Amino acid sequence: MSAASIELTLTPATTYLLRIGDTCLILAQRLGEWCGHAPVLEEDIAMANIALDLIGQARALLAHAGALEGAGHDEDQLAFLRNERDYFNLTLVEQPRGDFAASVLRNAMVATWLKLLWQRLAAESTDDEVRAIAAKAVKEARYHQQHSADWVVRLGDGTAESRRRMEDAFAGLWRFAAEMFDTDAADEAAAAQGLGPRWSELEAPWRAEMRAILDEATLEVPADSAFRSDGKRGRHSEHMGFILADMQYLQRAFPGGVW
Repeated sequence: MSAASIELTLTPATTYLLRIGDTCLILAQRLGEWCGHAPVLEEDIAMANIALDLIGQARALLAHAGALEGAGHDEDQLAFLRNERDYFNLTLVEQPRGDFAASVLRNAMVATWLKLLWQRLAAESTDDEVRAIAAKAVKEARYHQQHSADWVVRLGDGTAESRRRMEDAFAGLWRFAAEMFDTDAADEAAAAQGLGPRWSELEAPWRAEMRAILDEATLEVPADSAFRSDGKRGRHSEHMGFILADMQYLQRAFPGGVW
């Protein structure tokens, strides 16, 4: 018998934390696809280590969200036993792995956003557990940003082929950036209770840091698009179901299984 999906009891606080935790979790799953396939051995290891850092961040946030929810759901249940519409990650992180240029660009975009968010949470959150999670995670996000930004610069200001691939990556991924700064009622409630900042407050510093990376890479900032993704509200792209099929198979096939 396969494990049944859990039913969530959502509050603004749990929604806010799940959005961050799910973004880390799904990006880690995508980065795991590079294991054994990166262009050089060092990058194979680096991608795997970044994925492990993100899994650690996701575990901490999902565990805390479960505690706040009060329904007895642990981090494993929240990670593996939700239906697709009950995941609230950014749509950007569920996009296909793509080539190496696409992956390092996505890492740069997300790591810059996470670094800014962790900094605010570590300094300002009224939740002691969230502040502790953020204080550790911000150190990891700084490395993730530096590592991916270095590759964006090397590829953007490299050969004609590497530049073309980086420009193609921007064309495919930049349109998903707006979702990082979309503020709704859950964000407003989290800000009002001091849990964390409105995501819209991160847009100006994020754009400034990405602009600095792109300037060094001699790349143009792509034009903003009218397109708006909505993964943070559980409305995902066609790729999400395939990710969950891989992620959830063992947990659902062998309920309660442990190592």
